[in-house]
Amino acid sequence: MVLDAFRARLGSIIGGFDAAQSHRRMRGFRATRAHVNTLIAASGETITARARWLVRNNGYAANAVDAFANHVVGDGIKPSSKIADAARKEELQKLWLAWTDEADAEGLTDFFGLQRRASREVFLAGEVFLRVRTRRPEDGLTVPMQLQMLPSEMLPQDMTRVLPGAGSIRQGIEFDGIGRRVAYHFLRRHPGDMTDPGLAGETVRVPASEVIHILDPVEAGQLRGVSRFAAAVVKLFTLDLYDDAELERKKTAAMFAMFITSPAPETALDPAEDDLEVEPGQVVRLDPGEDVTTPSTPDSGSTYEPFQYRTLLQIGAALGVPYGYLTGDTAKGNFSNTRIALVDFRRRISAFQHSVMVYQLCRAVWTRWMDTAVLAGAIDLPGYATDRRQYLACDWLPTKWDWIDPAKDASAEILQIEAGLKSRTQAIAERGYDAEQVDREIAAERKREADLGLDFRRPGSPAQAAGGGAGPGDAEDERRDQQDSGDQEDDGEDREPRPAEEG
Repeated sequence: MVLDAFRARLGSIIGGFDAAQSHRRMRGFRATRAHVNTLIAASGETITARARWLVRNNGYAANAVDAFANHVVGDGIKPSSKIADAARKEELQKLWLAWTDEADAEGLTDFFGLQRRASREVFLAGEVFLRVRTRRPEDGLTVPMQLQMLPSEMLPQDMTRVLPGAGSIRQGIEFDGIGRRVAYHFLRRHPGDMTDPGLAGETVRVPASEVIHILDPVEAGQLRGVSRFAAAVVKLFTLDLYDDAELERKKTAAMFAMFITSPAPETALDPAEDDLEVEPGQVVRLDPGEDVTTPSTPDSGSTYEPFQYRTLLQIGAALGVPYGYLTGDTAKGNFSNTRIALVDFRRRISAFQHSVMVYQLCRAVWTRWMDTAVLAGAIDLPGYATDRRQYLACDWLPTKWDWIDPAKDASAEILQIEAGLKSRTQAIAERGYDAEQVDREIAAERKREADLGLDFRRPGSPAQAAGGGAGPGDAEDERRDQQDSGDQEDDGEDREPRPAEEG
């Protein structure tokens, strides 16, 4: 406190940055100097619980999570091995595709479904864990390995202590003397799952080599993840309360009610036995001196829609999700504004795909899967022990983006390829496909079309370029075209021009 007071006094004398001053405008701004790990240890579980509550009960929150996961994963982030031998590469890709259906230890989805669930958990809780479970040969798996997903709550935030020697446990993660992750101390059961009869609070030590920890760190030295909802929880919850209050007000205003007032007589009258019921077209006669009034309820006026719009914009900015994806409202923006927002959103998604999903999840699973497949004899890769790095080389291809204007975007991409600004391999990879596989499929189709005497290529398209191959009927069609062209030239020399063609 003495040091803070000295700094404040020194800052007021020296001046400089207004952001560090304690004048009237900044008097109530008390920013903590605690590290992010301290803040997550104190508040992470509460933020995660509130984020999960919002996703279960708030439509905007649920829509934001789905939009994020659908764009990050889509149909799946798929590998394309860089093995030079085409036959061996195709064998490896087929083995991988067969294993993806067996990847989930719970048997609820495939590997690409695990990717989507992982992206949802990172958005919700800031992190998720995948435990690599090695299986026995008698289990009958293509490759004896599966993945078990563990939510953030399974690793206790409050487990922090010093171990004998030079190691320590920080927020459930065990480190050695030089700061390397050695193990994770997971709870045997979810602390909030009352249907699991396991012992509450019992932990198990799992080596770090068997755990894939997926998180998107926002600060240097961060150990555990923090929910994307951290900056949006307050506004989402209070906006939800405001909407509920507005609905109740509308519900009350929709209830038609009347009050009949009479001059106070000298002798009080007995209350009426029946309430006055009003029907359409009815004429009601009142006693002399009686008057009918209806209650006036306050109206939200013209401020409700702009207020909601601005609040939802702030929520969308906090979550990193465009307004249209957050609300499903496409009437607020025009084509250009929507495209700008979409391009920026896709750039964010692309950064998350490659820096988090590919680097932390996909590469780790691919490496462990390759090692297990070779050791189990599921595939024969000569010299794998010495050339392991070459065999592990792989490109990960996210799902292609849907075009906003397909014709214009496709034409622009064709021009880039023809001008040498982009290769076909790059263009195909951006659509989430392997260029070599696509080329093999195209060659097989061309051969099948030629055998059947078919040709679906549009004249003038790049597929009709020289050397692109021709069907059995192409030579005959070309001969007829040349003959027709020659006949037209001869006719043009012999016949007299018509009056409409003169000049």
